[in-house]
Amino acid sequence: MALKDFLKKQFIDVIHWTEPEEGILATRYPMRDMEIQNGAQLTVRESQMAVFVNEGRCADAFGPGLHTLNTNTMPLLTNLMNWDKLFASPFKSDVYFFSTRLQVNQKWGTQQPITIRDKEFGAVRLRAFGIYSWRIGDPKAFHTKVSGTVETYRAADIEGQLRHTIVGRMADTFAESQVPFLDMAANQMELGHKIAEHLRPSFAELGLVLDSFVVENLSLPEELQKRLDERIGMNMVGDMGRYTQFQVAQSIPIAAGNEGAGGTAGIGAGLGAGLVMAQQMLQGVNNPAGPAPAGPPPAASADTKFCSECGKPIARAAKFCSECGKSQA
Repeated sequence: MALKDFLKKQFIDVIHWTEPEEGILATRYPMRDMEIQNGAQLTVRESQMAVFVNEGRCADAFGPGLHTLNTNTMPLLTNLMNWDKLFASPFKSDVYFFSTRLQVNQKWGTQQPITIRDKEFGAVRLRAFGIYSWRIGDPKAFHTKVSGTVETYRAADIEGQLRHTIVGRMADTFAESQVPFLDMAANQMELGHKIAEHLRPSFAELGLVLDSFVVENLSLPEELQKRLDERIGMNMVGDMGRYTQFQVAQSIPIAAGNEGAGGTAGIGAGLGAGLVMAQQMLQGVNNPAGPAPAGPPPAASADTKFCSECGKPIARAAKFCSECGKSQA
């Protein structure tokens, strides 16, 4: 190698960086023993930023474009170097490139349920998961607080920190919102916006911008979900009296088709006794002071049947129920 070629390799005229793979957030330009010449060209591509670091202190930052390096374009570095006029000799400085591309489809989730106080259910434990996206917004802050002097810093290196930050802020969001669980589960998009508002300051401290935050699922642990299903079922039943009558009426044609000792009359007597018991239970719920005394269940007879509407005993030959007026088959 000629001496002229050797000396030429010690000075840099063009500085640029092309991302070799996905997931790289920051990288240090390979300076080795080389120095930057006055008037050197710095190329910063779209979705990139470059920062000059002198003796551990961040100096000038450059956005996308072609930049000519001199004292006019590097005021901060000029001040750090104490250049009182246009520098003529090459200088030494670290150059870091940062990828500002959006980091999409980042997953988050609660490994353990989060305990919150709910207006309707009291203390409940929630599980949630979803996706979010972010990017580097302030490369100087990111270099100072996160990436530092490492040669290459990747998105995977900060992923755990961000996930834990999200879960921690979610508990605060749920507590401050005071929105019942059922309302949160029904408005997951709005819930995602509220959580994002709480998260953005924490991301900004690291030099990051939270672009989007999506709650894909919000659920209770299995044992609590069963209790919720039971409550929903009770609310759907509504009027227990009419529900019981409906159940008895539905059972009569099924029971009549079954063969066995005693026939329909015996089965009807059992259904009638069940109806009276259900009515007594309803009276106990509506009158906590004490249920009214009930008479003995109607006696079974070959001349007796039960109304398909209200369940009252009527004569087998009757065409209409004397209690509710329902026509009988």
